[in-house]
Amino acid sequence: MVIAVDALPAVSAAFLASFVEFVEAFTIVLAAASVAGWRAALTGAATGLAVLVVLVAGLGPLILLVPIHALQLGIGVLLLLFGMRWLRKAILRRAGLVALHDETHTFDEETRAITRQALASQRTTAAIAGITACKGVVLEGLEVVFIVLAIGSGKGLILPASLGALAAGGLVVILGLIVHKPLTRVPENALKLLVGVMLTAFGAFWVGEGLGADWPGGDLMILALAALFLALALALAQAVRPRRTASEVEP
Repeated sequence: MVIAVDALPAVSAAFLASFVEFVEAFTIVLAAASVAGWRAALTGAATGLAVLVVLVAGLGPLILLVPIHALQLGIGVLLLLFGMRWLRKAILRRAGLVALHDETHTFDEETRAITRQALASQRTTAAIAGITACKGVVLEGLEVVFIVLAIGSGKGLILPASLGALAAGGLVVILGLIVHKPLTRVPENALKLLVGVMLTAFGAFWVGEGLGADWPGGDLMILALAALFLALALALAQAVRPRRTASEVEP
């Protein structure tokens, strides 16, 4: 299947954003497996996936009932809020004001949490691990579904955005099967910066579309907006980076 050029921004944004969410879901499932074994973890993950399928099948068609301009405006506002939240965290991390996200740390935290819950609960460790894996898949999966719907529903790009998300999920699964540990070598913080940029760019674009703006260049304007937001993010990260005082400088 050949993807049209005007669909590439949607595919790229969906791929990057979904990749980050799938890495986080994989880390949670792997933590559950390390405590109670793969059977419990995969059962929980499969249950979470089934819940997602039911939710998407039940709620997805409702989008078609919303007028296109109202849909674009609503999606644009949501994407702006969602993207700016990611962008803010990415800027603070790049500036050194917030600790970088560490999948190994997340893995260790999830493992300890599952163990604590199992010790404090009447339920078995396998049940606790399965529930944790299920919740992780549902929560991260809902974010992926939202991203795909938000990016793709504005101009009938649901299929390209879905393909981008599926490709990201497949890549994470393949890498996970190969390394059998948290994907610590994935430059997640850099990815989150790019995701924040892309979602914010899409949000600004859809808000303009919903308000009736005639963007020069059509959908390609998304790339120009992304470049603008990336430049602003890098400049802001540099501007808020703490300056070292003379006493902190090595002699």
